[in-house]
Amino acid sequence: MTPRPLALAAALALPATLLLTGCTAKEAASTAGGKGPITVSATDSECTVSRAEAPAGKVSFTVSNTGSKVNEFYVYAEGDRIMGEVENISPGLTRSFIVELAEPGAYQTACKPGMVGDGIRAPFTVTGQSAAAKSDDQRLAAATAEYQRYVASQSDAFLAETTKFVALVKAGKVDEAKALYPTARSYWERIEPVAESFGDLDPMIDGRAEVVDEGMEFTGYHRLEQDLWEKGLQPDSGKIADKLLVDVTELVAKAKAVELNPLQLANGSKALLDEMATGKITGEEERYSHTDLWDFEANFEGSKAAIQALRPFLKEADPDLVEAIDTRGTALAALIEKHREGDGFVLYTDLTPADVKALTEALDAFAQPVSTVAGVVAEG
Repeated sequence: MTPRPLALAAALALPATLLLTGCTAKEAASTAGGKGPITVSATDSECTVSRAEAPAGKVSFTVSNTGSKVNEFYVYAEGDRIMGEVENISPGLTRSFIVELAEPGAYQTACKPGMVGDGIRAPFTVTGQSAAAKSDDQRLAAATAEYQRYVASQSDAFLAETTKFVALVKAGKVDEAKALYPTARSYWERIEPVAESFGDLDPMIDGRAEVVDEGMEFTGYHRLEQDLWEKGLQPDSGKIADKLLVDVTELVAKAKAVELNPLQLANGSKALLDEMATGKITGEEERYSHTDLWDFEANFEGSKAAIQALRPFLKEADPDLVEAIDTRGTALAALIEKHREGDGFVLYTDLTPADVKALTEALDAFAQPVSTVAGVVAEG
């Protein structure tokens, strides 16, 4: 999950197109009606967006953080649905992304200094006629269909394993619940950009204790993780487990109903790598169970699944890019395997500083070519 609970909606898959880093000047100039990218100046107290409207279609944003806090930038549709986002923008850093805003209407932009709260919001209008989200390129259409099937299958497995997990918690079978916990969560982690897209379902299912700072109750997987590993099952653990199953059931239905577009696959792949870099590699995500490497691998697998669906198109459009992704992906996979133990992995607390450094460097190397995929797709 992102460092704070998202009160909204649609990172990768849903309605949205996730973040894209590394877009070229040519790509940016081709968006926003030929006027170039929309620039955003983000500070600790202001979010200045250079234009408040754009024609329907692919819209490019370039976000510069001139403040002192790590920042995020979001584009929201009605109902706080995330159409696109850029996370973890460090002070002094500039990030770019392309978002598909296919339907005319009212949207919002938001900067989130410190990556908390609802953000500094402003209205944003998409004008003109509806722009078809599906590419005419049959390879991209096939890629989208393939990845949607992947999301559906992972969603079904997530619900099935969560059902088992909840039953174990309610039966007081602590050791068995602990054993299933990282496996059940891996299905969420593989499709996290989609799973995070439905408003408060994300923090209710995957929020960490910090959600209370946002005025929410601490529920979901991480609340039960705390009960299982740290506090012991509590009088309300069964109630929390029941709520988890209700929330997951709702999320799975939504995830299986979403319609994606090719840019969402590319941006979602990079978003998963960002999740690995900001939460899993730091050991912050699974602070009680220390099962972060299960999450790390699952995010990696999900990222590869999105790229794999795009592979036929990418091999024609940029074969060198495919080779770089393959090579660096193989290196990262080998490094992850070094920490496998039985059917799972060693605990995060067993990693040495050198282990973490090596994983971080391999992840960064893999993320670099992946960050350019959305630009290639946008040109297609």
